[in-house]
Amino acid sequence: MIKVAQTLLKDTERLENRLAEIPAEPGVYFMRDADDRIIYIGKSRKLRSRVRSYFRDGYNKSDRIATMVKQVAEIEFIVTDSEAEALALEANLIKQHQPYFNVLLKDDKKYPYVCITWSEDYPRIFITRKRQLGKEKDKFYGPYTDAGLLREILRISKRIFSLRQRPQPLFKDRPCLNYDLGRCPGVCQQLISPEEYRKTVQKVAMVFQGRTQELIEILTQQMEKSAEALNFESAARIRDQIAGLKSLTAQQKVSLPDDTVSRDAIALAGDEQLAYIQLFQIRAGQLVGRLAFVADAHAEPGAILQRVLEEHYQTADAVEIPIEILVQHELPEAEILADVLTQRKGRKVTILAPQRQTKAELIEMVERNAQYELQRMQKLGDRNQQAMQDLAAIVDLPDLPHRIEGYDISHIQGSNAVASQVVFIDGLPAKQYYRHYKIKNPTVTAGHSDDFASLAEVIQRRFRKYIEDPQLQRVGNPDWPDLVMIDGGKGQLSSVVAILQEMNLLEDLRVVSLAKRREEIFLPGESQPLETDAEQPGVQLLRRLRDEAHRFAVSFHRQQRSDKLKRSRLDEIPGLGHHRQKLLLGHFRSVDYIRQATPAQLAQVPSIGPRLAQEIYNYFHPA
Repeated sequence: MIKVAQTLLKDTERLENRLAEIPAEPGVYFMRDADDRIIYIGKSRKLRSRVRSYFRDGYNKSDRIATMVKQVAEIEFIVTDSEAEALALEANLIKQHQPYFNVLLKDDKKYPYVCITWSEDYPRIFITRKRQLGKEKDKFYGPYTDAGLLREILRISKRIFSLRQRPQPLFKDRPCLNYDLGRCPGVCQQLISPEEYRKTVQKVAMVFQGRTQELIEILTQQMEKSAEALNFESAARIRDQIAGLKSLTAQQKVSLPDDTVSRDAIALAGDEQLAYIQLFQIRAGQLVGRLAFVADAHAEPGAILQRVLEEHYQTADAVEIPIEILVQHELPEAEILADVLTQRKGRKVTILAPQRQTKAELIEMVERNAQYELQRMQKLGDRNQQAMQDLAAIVDLPDLPHRIEGYDISHIQGSNAVASQVVFIDGLPAKQYYRHYKIKNPTVTAGHSDDFASLAEVIQRRFRKYIEDPQLQRVGNPDWPDLVMIDGGKGQLSSVVAILQEMNLLEDLRVVSLAKRREEIFLPGESQPLETDAEQPGVQLLRRLRDEAHRFAVSFHRQQRSDKLKRSRLDEIPGLGHHRQKLLLGHFRSVDYIRQATPAQLAQVPSIGPRLAQEIYNYFHPA
């Protein structure tokens, strides 16, 4: 990897020389960091002025862009013939390189997507809140604002069409009951070809593309052809699919003024920090989808809407692009975006900012929905702010607790003892920082539990890097918590305080415990709990943290216990070590399948010879 000397902000002479070399033409620019990684890609009709603006003191930059500029060590560019070419090139390069700072839309976990894994022979369809571009062929639809309705649509789709119902096969050598009921085509046993199955999934994809009416028309033609060919069984099956789709359409659509034009309407509402965007998808005069986005608000409203539309249509199929897009504010580069979408669509796409009559009323409705979302998030933010202020007053913190960590232990009489670490950032769960621990203390065994020793071990493992590396900053480090909460009473808190004192970390770390019975808060060295009300905002915040730590610990404990139960019977077979157990479970998927296997089938597993295969069979089938 190439190593650049230093960032451009620290070498003003090189920065000025580099900016002077950039032409005032349309094109795409790259920002690289000191490790030669592309961290940002942008486009402009005048490259020189756009790139120079990033390094201008008076330029109003968001926190994200300000952080990015500090890391820029090199600037590259590609000149294009037109602004439309620059837009298309930027989209392709962002797809290819996935730069870290090229995220206008925030990863908002509250909005779900539908994913179809077209990269697989038999595509899966599932709901997810993480849009991860792992494989290029996989397709995401959304984000949708109504998770309940989305789950209902997927449930009905699986009832209408014969789709795989389980992520993993229930049986190894035969299909499950769903196949006999006609709900699954037997994907697990490959009773349907990948080509035929993908045709079925393509029909389901049309539902999430807002093309339900088009799908009904296609199925109607197929039904009529089947009836003419006297294939009444096929015609009846298609008839049932059409009826199901009409029922689905009735549930998911809201009537709008009659129109045959497919259109999207987009509007936003924002405050000083964030903009909440709503995009309504209207097909044949009906509202078929309502998508939601969150963006940084450090730009003009028109520029935000333009960028949202660019990113939204970047991954959309041509059939998903409407022929008319209604926008709340004039887009700065509306003509360029319209030309690009027209080329992809294969017919003219128009972008309008309506000012009166029906279309303007539609935009007002979209804006009103965005405003409601803004108000809801502001209330949530105010509630979290109030809770953090109350908590800071309760435990006497100098500032609001930005990062709070909660710890809990889970076991059954000492067996499979585990711990959880959960993190709240600004009063909300930050699951990317959650962590599991398996308790390694040899004294914690089945029949002998020790929550005090387990908590001390977990805290020691969590903060030992600050002892191993004395240069590692504590206070002010994003990884350093403002408050640590231990699930338990005075005993659990004392064990944690003792290990922190031994590590010389207690002076810089604020620790409390929350006892379950009366929701009492204990501080180090205090024999009595603080005088608090269990329903006041700060205590409620700690309770949410405690409950989340408990849930996370219990789920991991159950997983460990289940895995142990799967392995325990295999452990009793002589000559079957851990490696061969993994090979067996990887081949048969479960102990039940291993028990049902014949000696010949067992011997097919690598490292399992005929003699060991017979011993395994004899173990499960004693004479």
